[in-house]
Amino acid sequence: MDNINTFEQLREACISTGKAIYEVAQENMAHQAEISVEEVRAFTNRSLFAMKEAIQSGMSSRELSMSEMCGQDCYKMQQRYRVARSVFGGTFEKIVEYALATSEENIRMGKIVACPTAGSCGIVPSALVAVSEDLNKSEREQIDALITAGEVGRIISAKVALAGAVAGCQAECGAAAAMSAAGICQMLGGNVFQVLNAMALAMKNILGLTCDPVAGLVEVPCVKRNPFMAVHSVTAAELALAGVESKIPPDEVIDAMEQAGVLMSPMLKESSLGGLATTKTGLEIQKKVFG
Repeated sequence: MDNINTFEQLREACISTGKAIYEVAQENMAHQAEISVEEVRAFTNRSLFAMKEAIQSGMSSRELSMSEMCGQDCYKMQQRYRVARSVFGGTFEKIVEYALATSEENIRMGKIVACPTAGSCGIVPSALVAVSEDLNKSEREQIDALITAGEVGRIISAKVALAGAVAGCQAECGAAAAMSAAGICQMLGGNVFQVLNAMALAMKNILGLTCDPVAGLVEVPCVKRNPFMAVHSVTAAELALAGVESKIPPDEVIDAMEQAGVLMSPMLKESSLGGLATTKTGLEIQKKVFG
């Protein structure tokens, strides 16, 4: 089952063995690293624990980043939800808060799990942890979901580098949303087809997302982009579980993502030479931060 570098290869491996995506993935990781499956799962659990630690640290802090642009959005949401509940319910509230908490922990230079990147670090943890808490999912199920998400990210990265400088934010927050959608779908009992479909739905609906950080910092719009994409990922998972299909297969969606990255102007790929970074206010912020 080695050399799985496409979603079609992954699907065929799962069908031929009768195994779930996480089972195929953990066996391949164990083989390649020359360790046991139990060690792979233990490593994944440590990452899961680190994600939860970052959430808790971020939830309890109001410290601003060095630029003073960000750092208190999670606190603002916590205050709002104490007096006015979200129309989408408690799990939505947690996802938004957890995504902001993790992203803000990142800009404070705290410990986070790059999943798949630092700029997108709040997407997978917020959705996975919030859903697992509210649906009482076991540690085993959470590890299964995180391994599933990781395998999706690995296969996307085999085609496109997961970096804003290469393919814009579709390769960071977009990839994270696809990973999260797959992981949540797995956690909610989705089969192999549904999990891959969730990934495709999440990814194709974020194609072309630019990377235009204000002042070149991973703060604006990056921090607030995380809760948007986390909720986006749950939408994709629920659509897939209902039988809604992506008419474009997963691998072709990634091909389209690669093409969009190639066609995207370098001014919109982490260079801060266009988009939000060069708006009047964006330039004023840059001058204020750097002089």
